[in-house]
Amino acid sequence: MQVILLQRVAKLGQMGEVVSVKEGYARNYLLPQGKALRANDGNIKSFETRKVQLEAQNLETRTEAEAISAKLDGQTFVIIRSASDAGALYGSVTTRDAAEIAIAEGFTVDRGQVVLQKPIKELGLHTVSVVLHPEVTASIVINVARSAEEAELQAAGKSIQELAAEAEAAAEFEIAELFDEIGAANEDGEDMGRD
Repeated sequence: MQVILLQRVAKLGQMGEVVSVKEGYARNYLLPQGKALRANDGNIKSFETRKVQLEAQNLETRTEAEAISAKLDGQTFVIIRSASDAGALYGSVTTRDAAEIAIAEGFTVDRGQVVLQKPIKELGLHTVSVVLHPEVTASIVINVARSAEEAELQAAGKSIQELAAEAEAAAEFEIAELFDEIGAANEDGEDMGRD
Protein backbone atom coordinates (compact mmCIF):
# COMPACT_ATOMS: atom_id res chain seq x y z
CA MET A 1 0.00 0.00 0.00
CA GLN A 2 1.24 3.49 -0.87
CA VAL A 3 1.00 6.17 1.85
CA ILE A 4 2.15 9.75 2.15
CA LEU A 5 3.87 10.49 5.48
CA LEU A 6 2.55 13.41 7.52
CA GLN A 7 5.59 13.29 9.83
CA ARG A 8 8.96 11.60 10.04
CA VAL A 9 8.62 7.90 10.86
CA ALA A 10 11.74 6.07 12.02
CA LYS A 11 13.11 3.55 9.52
CA LEU A 12 10.45 4.55 6.99
CA GLY A 13 10.89 8.10 5.75
CA GLN A 14 10.53 11.87 6.13
CA MET A 15 7.44 14.07 6.05
CA GLY A 16 5.94 14.32 2.57
CA GLU A 17 7.50 11.14 1.19
CA VAL A 18 5.30 8.59 -0.54
CA VAL A 19 6.35 5.16 0.68
CA SER A 20 5.17 1.62 0.20
CA VAL A 21 4.22 -0.26 3.39
CA LYS A 22 2.37 -3.41 4.27
CA GLU A 23 -1.37 -2.94 4.39
CA GLY A 24 -1.70 -4.02 8.02
CA TYR A 25 1.00 -1.57 9.17
CA ALA A 26 -0.76 1.28 7.39
CA ARG A 27 -4.27 0.32 8.47
CA ASN A 28 -3.42 -0.53 12.10
CA TYR A 29 -0.71 2.02 12.93
CA LEU A 30 0.10 4.80 10.46
CA LEU A 31 -3.44 5.84 9.48
CA PRO A 32 -5.10 5.70 12.95
CA GLN A 33 -2.15 7.51 14.55
CA GLY A 34 -2.38 10.31 11.99
CA LYS A 35 1.16 9.68 10.78
CA ALA A 36 0.16 9.05 7.16
CA LEU A 37 -2.59 9.27 4.54
CA ARG A 38 -3.38 6.89 1.71
CA ALA A 39 -1.44 8.05 -1.34
CA ASN A 40 -4.20 8.95 -3.80
CA ASP A 41 -4.56 12.09 -5.92
CA GLY A 42 -6.95 13.80 -3.49
CA ASN A 43 -4.79 13.18 -0.43
CA ILE A 44 -1.59 14.26 -2.22
CA LYS A 45 -3.24 17.56 -3.24
CA SER A 46 -4.58 17.97 0.31
CA PHE A 47 -1.10 17.37 1.71
CA GLU A 48 0.46 19.94 -0.63
CA THR A 49 -1.98 22.61 0.60
CA ARG A 50 -1.36 21.68 4.27
CA LYS A 51 2.40 21.14 3.91
CA VAL A 52 3.47 24.56 5.23
CA GLN A 53 1.10 24.25 8.19
CA LEU A 54 2.32 20.72 8.99
CA GLU A 55 5.98 21.79 8.74
CA ALA A 56 5.37 24.72 11.11
CA GLN A 57 3.53 22.45 13.55
CA ASN A 58 6.35 19.88 13.31
CA LEU A 59 8.95 22.58 14.00
CA GLU A 60 7.01 23.79 17.05
CA THR A 61 6.63 20.32 18.56
CA ARG A 62 10.26 19.51 17.79
CA THR A 63 11.39 22.69 19.58
CA GLU A 64 9.32 21.73 22.64
CA ALA A 65 10.72 18.20 22.54
CA GLU A 66 14.30 19.51 22.31
CA ALA A 67 13.71 21.68 25.39
CA ILE A 68 12.40 18.67 27.35
CA SER A 69 15.24 16.52 26.02
CA ALA A 70 17.85 19.02 27.25
CA LYS A 71 16.52 18.57 30.81
CA LEU A 72 15.74 14.84 30.59
CA ASP A 73 18.83 13.54 28.76
CA GLY A 74 21.28 11.83 31.11
CA GLN A 75 18.92 11.79 34.13
CA THR A 76 19.10 8.79 36.45
CA PHE A 77 15.94 7.40 38.04
CA VAL A 78 15.93 4.85 40.87
CA ILE A 79 13.41 2.02 40.89
CA ILE A 80 13.28 -0.19 43.99
CA ARG A 81 12.36 -3.84 43.32
CA SER A 82 12.58 -7.21 45.06
CA ALA A 83 15.30 -9.45 43.67
CA SER A 84 17.23 -12.62 44.38
CA ASP A 85 20.73 -12.61 45.88
CA ALA A 86 22.11 -13.12 42.37
CA GLY A 87 20.40 -9.91 41.20
CA ALA A 88 17.53 -11.41 39.19
CA LEU A 89 14.30 -9.44 39.58
CA TYR A 90 11.06 -11.08 40.63
CA GLY A 91 9.25 -9.73 37.57
CA SER A 92 10.63 -6.99 35.33
CA VAL A 93 10.79 -3.23 34.91
CA THR A 94 8.47 -2.10 32.11
CA THR A 95 8.02 1.01 30.00
CA ARG A 96 5.15 1.96 32.33
CA ASP A 97 7.49 1.84 35.35
CA ALA A 98 10.05 4.03 33.58
CA ALA A 99 7.40 6.55 32.54
CA GLU A 100 5.85 6.65 36.03
CA ILE A 101 9.19 7.32 37.75
CA ALA A 102 9.98 10.11 35.24
CA ILE A 103 6.54 11.66 35.83
CA ALA A 104 7.08 11.42 39.60
CA GLU A 105 10.32 13.39 39.13
CA GLY A 106 8.46 16.14 37.23
CA PHE A 107 8.97 15.18 33.58
CA THR A 108 6.19 14.74 31.04
CA VAL A 109 6.81 11.29 29.55
CA ASP A 110 4.27 8.91 28.07
CA ARG A 111 4.69 5.15 28.32
CA GLY A 112 4.63 4.91 24.51
CA GLN A 113 7.66 7.19 24.30
CA VAL A 114 9.88 4.86 26.37
CA VAL A 115 11.82 2.33 24.29
CA LEU A 116 13.42 -0.71 25.94
CA GLN A 117 15.99 -2.56 23.85
CA LYS A 118 15.37 -5.66 25.96
CA PRO A 119 13.33 -6.37 29.10
CA ILE A 120 14.93 -5.21 32.35
CA LYS A 121 15.02 -8.34 34.50
CA GLU A 122 18.05 -7.77 36.72
CA LEU A 123 19.43 -5.25 39.16
CA GLY A 124 21.85 -2.61 37.90
CA LEU A 125 22.07 0.47 35.72
CA HIS A 126 20.12 0.30 32.44
CA THR A 127 20.15 2.92 29.67
CA VAL A 128 16.70 3.55 28.17
CA SER A 129 15.70 5.71 25.18
CA VAL A 130 12.81 8.16 25.36
CA VAL A 131 11.47 9.25 21.94
CA LEU A 132 10.02 12.71 22.60
CA HIS A 133 9.50 13.50 18.90
CA PRO A 134 10.26 11.53 15.74
CA GLU A 135 13.45 13.60 15.43
CA VAL A 136 14.34 13.98 19.16
CA THR A 137 15.45 11.17 21.45
CA ALA A 138 16.76 11.39 25.01
CA SER A 139 18.61 8.74 26.99
CA ILE A 140 17.91 8.13 30.65
CA VAL A 141 19.42 5.68 33.13
CA ILE A 142 17.21 3.42 35.21
CA ASN A 143 18.95 2.33 38.42
CA VAL A 144 17.17 -0.83 39.56
CA ALA A 145 18.06 -1.76 43.15
CA ARG A 146 16.67 -3.51 46.24
CA SER A 147 17.19 -0.45 48.47
CA ALA A 148 18.18 3.20 48.30
CA GLU A 149 21.61 2.35 49.78
CA GLU A 150 22.17 -0.29 47.10
CA ALA A 151 21.14 2.21 44.42
CA GLU A 152 23.78 4.66 45.70
CA LEU A 153 26.45 1.94 45.57
CA GLN A 154 25.41 1.00 42.02
CA ALA A 155 25.51 4.66 40.99
CA ALA A 156 29.06 4.78 42.37
CA GLY A 157 29.96 2.02 39.92
CA LYS A 158 29.69 -1.19 41.94
CA SER A 159 27.68 -4.08 40.52
CA ILE A 160 25.56 -6.47 42.58
CA GLN A 161 28.06 -9.26 41.86
CA GLU A 162 30.94 -7.12 43.19
CA LEU A 163 28.95 -6.22 46.31
CA ALA A 164 28.09 -9.90 46.90
CA ALA A 165 31.74 -10.90 46.38
CA GLU A 166 32.89 -8.21 48.85
CA ALA A 167 30.35 -9.37 51.44
CA GLU A 168 31.42 -12.98 50.97
CA ALA A 169 35.11 -12.07 51.24
CA ALA A 170 34.45 -10.07 54.41
CA ALA A 171 32.54 -13.02 55.92
CA GLU A 172 35.34 -15.46 55.01
CA PHE A 173 37.90 -13.08 56.55
CA GLU A 174 35.88 -12.90 59.78
CA ILE A 175 35.62 -16.70 59.90
CA ALA A 176 39.36 -17.06 59.29
CA GLU A 177 40.10 -14.58 62.09
CA LEU A 178 37.76 -16.46 64.42
CA PHE A 179 39.53 -19.76 63.68
CA ASP A 180 42.91 -18.09 64.21
CA GLU A 181 41.73 -16.81 67.61
CA ILE A 182 40.37 -20.24 68.56
CA GLY A 183 43.61 -21.86 67.41
CA ALA A 184 45.69 -19.37 69.41
CA ALA A 185 43.53 -19.96 72.50
CA ASN A 186 43.97 -23.73 72.15
CA GLU A 187 47.73 -23.36 71.86
CA ASP A 188 47.77 -21.16 74.98
CA GLY A 189 45.70 -23.79 76.84
CA GLU A 190 48.03 -26.57 75.76
CA ASP A 191 51.08 -24.54 76.81
CA MET A 192 49.56 -24.00 80.28
CA GLY A 193 48.87 -27.71 80.67
CA ARG A 194 52.52 -28.60 80.04
CA ASP A 195 53.93 -26.39 82.82
